[in-house]
Amino acid sequence: MNGKIKTAVVVATLGAAILLGTVLSNRVEGEGDTITPGSVNDPVVTKSYIDKQVADIVKSELSKQGVDQQKLQATLDGFRKELDKGQSGQSVEVVSVPLTKRLVAKDGAEFVVRAGKAVAYSSDANGISDLTDGADITNGKSVPNNHLILFPRGGRGVQAAEGQKSGLTVLVRGAYELQQQ
Repeated sequence: MNGKIKTAVVVATLGAAILLGTVLSNRVEGEGDTITPGSVNDPVVTKSYIDKQVADIVKSELSKQGVDQQKLQATLDGFRKELDKGQSGQSVEVVSVPLTKRLVAKDGAEFVVRAGKAVAYSSDANGISDLTDGADITNGKSVPNNHLILFPRGGRGVQAAEGQKSGLTVLVRGAYELQQQ
């Protein structure tokens, strides 16, 4: 009988503790003041709503400061066009380089020689960066096929090696120009 009494006392104590915790919890939170997500007290806000509100505030502030909104929009459209031009330069282009020409990179361009034997071209003592081998290729030295070549500064490039019967095929990312040798 002693075991049954102890079990009953433990169960009664736990029940009282749970009941007391629930009652005190409701009093602290203020019964009936529970906030439901999506209600008036806690609204769900969408990105489009925030975008509209910010746009309205910006328009209001611009008009207060006397900024011509049409002129500002035209300027922003011009910036977008410039950005689009820059991004289109990031696509890879296949360029055929005839024997009589050299492919000269602009700042930041990247080349990969795919077909033909190429040599580096540089108008100064500096070479071009072979990122695949981690080496510098100086003027007149062979450029390996399928290696990523970086041109941090423009004015350097590649051309077909002497004695070659056909031109080069080069993958180009960035701005470049074909120059007469």
